[in-house]
Amino acid sequence: MKKIYAFLIICTLVFSLLSPISIHAGIRNTSPDLDDEVIPVTAMVDAQMDLLTPSAVLMEGSTGTIIYEKNKDERLRPASITKIMTLLLIFEALEAGQIKLMDEVTVSEHAASMGGSQVYLEPYEVQNVETMIKCISIASANDASTAMAEFIAGSEEEFVARMNQKAKELGMNNTNFVNCCGLDVDNHYSSAYDIALMSRELITKYPEVSKYATIWMDTIIHTTRKGQSEFGLTNTNKLVRFYEGATGLKTGSTSLAKYCLSATARKNDMDLIAVIMAAPDTKTRFAEATKLLNYGFANYSVYRDDNSDIEITPVKVEKGVVDQVQGKAANEFSYLCTKGKSSENIRKELVLLEEVPAPIAKNDKIGEIVYYYENDKIGTVDILAIEAIEKAGFKDCFVKVLKRYFLAY
Repeated sequence: MKKIYAFLIICTLVFSLLSPISIHAGIRNTSPDLDDEVIPVTAMVDAQMDLLTPSAVLMEGSTGTIIYEKNKDERLRPASITKIMTLLLIFEALEAGQIKLMDEVTVSEHAASMGGSQVYLEPYEVQNVETMIKCISIASANDASTAMAEFIAGSEEEFVARMNQKAKELGMNNTNFVNCCGLDVDNHYSSAYDIALMSRELITKYPEVSKYATIWMDTIIHTTRKGQSEFGLTNTNKLVRFYEGATGLKTGSTSLAKYCLSATARKNDMDLIAVIMAAPDTKTRFAEATKLLNYGFANYSVYRDDNSDIEITPVKVEKGVVDQVQGKAANEFSYLCTKGKSSENIRKELVLLEEVPAPIAKNDKIGEIVYYYENDKIGTVDILAIEAIEKAGFKDCFVKVLKRYFLAY
């Protein structure tokens, strides 16, 4: 009789585990909702700068915070700073294993026909990918840019379509590319803010671009039917030679676009991006980019936290094949502090769901770390499940109940 009674109790418990119930996600600590809105604590101030440049942006790289802006969304011709997107897609292709640095690229007649800034590649000349990156980064070569576009996408038109798709993904709402090099054509435009967005993507995801963008002078070897000849490359960005901490990135100029620049620099663990568009002359673009960078480094600092000190307790799993799931921080946290703000006033709280229903996919959100500057919420870092957990079936529940029953006795 006792065995039958015990069996009935076990069956009741199994069915209770399998039956649908209403889920109320609880929160540990004080926050009532994982999706509470972050109260903006803007780092932007009324910087006293009198720029001749009609459109400019100063952005901090790790946070994406705009420190200074002037007509940031005005649509203007970007000239060769278009090539920042070209370089971004090249480095994405390298990361994906689609291409390799030593792959050989054959120059088409179309690529060799590009005017403007070039390294005079000849039709059917072969150069490797790394050499092409140098030509684009140092000498702003239109012919090398087009050859790489064709190598990666099969045609310049397809590559440009990918450039525009990437621009949409990055939130570049005032950008439309028509070519991969920046030669003046109708309907080819961008904005200072959009240039900053793609510059940020490039230098933060692929910092190795600075290895090429900071070379002051170099040479390449042309190998053609006429034989071999050496060709000198000189960087069009003077700041890489004269500005301490410069990491790149790209210049651009045409008669219609005037003088453009995306200047990047790193000091005190902070990356700054200064974008200048349509400056009246080359001296002004470098001087005003320097002015922006100096202002940023003098007045701001970055607080970073990798969350290595935080202990994340497992979260209970409802109706899973296991009872708990462990979490991890999705990424480090960065916050831009204005001069006079102390990082000592930044605090954080761990907020976890009390219970999550199975099935759970790897990297599902199960909580977050919430950051406050004094009493203002300034940001969050998601807590993600470190493994996938399947929903328990009848057999799984039966085994779990049996274990609990016999462990209790």
